[in-house]
Amino acid sequence: MEIKKAGPEDASTIRNLAQLIWPEAYGEIISKEQIEYMLELMYSEKSLKEQMEKGHQFILAMNDDLPIGFAAFSKKSDEEPKIFRLHKLYVLPRQHAQGVGSFLLNYLIAESKAAGAILLELNVNKFNIAKQFYDKKGFTILREEVLDIGEGYVMDDYVMVKGI
Repeated sequence: MEIKKAGPEDASTIRNLAQLIWPEAYGEIISKEQIEYMLELMYSEKSLKEQMEKGHQFILAMNDDLPIGFAAFSKKSDEEPKIFRLHKLYVLPRQHAQGVGSFLLNYLIAESKAAGAILLELNVNKFNIAKQFYDKKGFTILREEVLDIGEGYVMDDYVMVKGI
């Protein structure tokens, strides 16, 4: 397994992975309509390229030259340069429990630390089993947060943090 730093040319690969992963990850948590809305909102090729332009570093987990997962992270803000945000971390369902998520997380923690980060922050849906993964990795709940994402949909999340 290896990490590939993703660029705009990889937007369609990331979009395709998200379209495979999201229905299984969120199918029992949010409606099919909300999944479709959020995929278009956050994973259209245009949106992914805009996120990259804003400084989100995307990485792909590759196995035999095949993408099996991805993550995105960045500095939280210029005002808080020692806090980094994990924006996305997703692994193909058939690759779960094989160390891919840990591999992605360890890589982005090392990159964040090298850039001066001392804290990693993320949002996770309150009902997503991924919360258990973050618990095991030493993240703790900072607060609850409900975000209006438009069209009558919300994200009902925990904000979690970990010192790095």
